[in-house]
Amino acid sequence: MPAPDLALLTEAARAAGEIALTWWKRDPQVWDKGGTAGPVTEADLAVNAMLETRLRAARPDYGWLSEETADDLARLDCERVFIIDPIDGTRGFIAGEPHFAHALAVAERGRVVAGVVFLPALGRLYSAEAGGPALCDGQPIRASARAEMDGATVLTTAPNMVPDHWPGGVPDLKRSFRASLAWRLCLVAEGRHDTLISFRDCWEWDIAAGALIAERAGAVVSDGRGEALRFNRPVPQSAGLMVGPPGLHGDLLVRRLGTGAA
Repeated sequence: MPAPDLALLTEAARAAGEIALTWWKRDPQVWDKGGTAGPVTEADLAVNAMLETRLRAARPDYGWLSEETADDLARLDCERVFIIDPIDGTRGFIAGEPHFAHALAVAERGRVVAGVVFLPALGRLYSAEAGGPALCDGQPIRASARAEMDGATVLTTAPNMVPDHWPGGVPDLKRSFRASLAWRLCLVAEGRHDTLISFRDCWEWDIAAGALIAERAGAVVSDGRGEALRFNRPVPQSAGLMVGPPGLHGDLLVRRLGTGAA
C-alpha cells in the first residue's frame, strides 16, 4: 500500500535538503531567468529533477506544477496535483544564508491537503495535512492569539506599508522580513510573528505548503482582498497574501479595504 501523501512529501523534502546542501556555500552556477523571475541555480534544477522523478513515479496520476518545470496545463484535468518550489529563497541560498526552504504540497480540487516546508540548513521541518495539526519537527504549533494590528509583528516588505495600500489607515506594526515566503507562512503558524502581508501577486509554489500549515495552526489565510485561496489555477498566482489569527486578520482587512471586511 502506498505511503500517505504527507509521508511521501516529508521523505522527498529531506532528500531535497541533502542535495541542496551539497551546493550551499560552494558557489553554485547561477542563471538569471529574466524579467522579474529572479535567479536560478544548478542546485534548484538538481532538486527539481530529483523531486519530479521521485514524486511522479510514486503518484503517476497526479499533476505537476513546479517553479522550475515548464508548465503543462494537463495538470488542470488532474484531481490531485503536486505544487513544488524546489528552493524557496534562492537569493538567500546564493548568498550563503541558512533561511532557504523546500516547499512541497499536494492540492486536491483546488485545496491543499498535504504540505511540507523544510529548511535543511536549520534542520527544521514544518508539516500539515487536511484535518490534522500543524507541526514543527513533530510538535504541534499554533498561531498567535493577537486580535489587533497595532503593535503586531509583521513579516512584509516596506513597499507594502505605503499609505496607498491602506484606505483605512496604515497600522502601527513592527516590521521584519525573511527571504523565503514559505518560511514566513510557517513563522506565523508557530506564533513567532503575528501576521504576514504581501500585496504583490504570489506564485502558488511559494505559498501552497505554508498556507495549509498556517491554516492548521489556527491562522486565517487569504489573498490581498480577503478572498479564500484556490490552487492549481490556469495562471497559478494569488492576488496577494494576508495571514494572521482570526481577530487580527479581520482588523487587517478593515484597514486594507477601508470599509470593513468583504
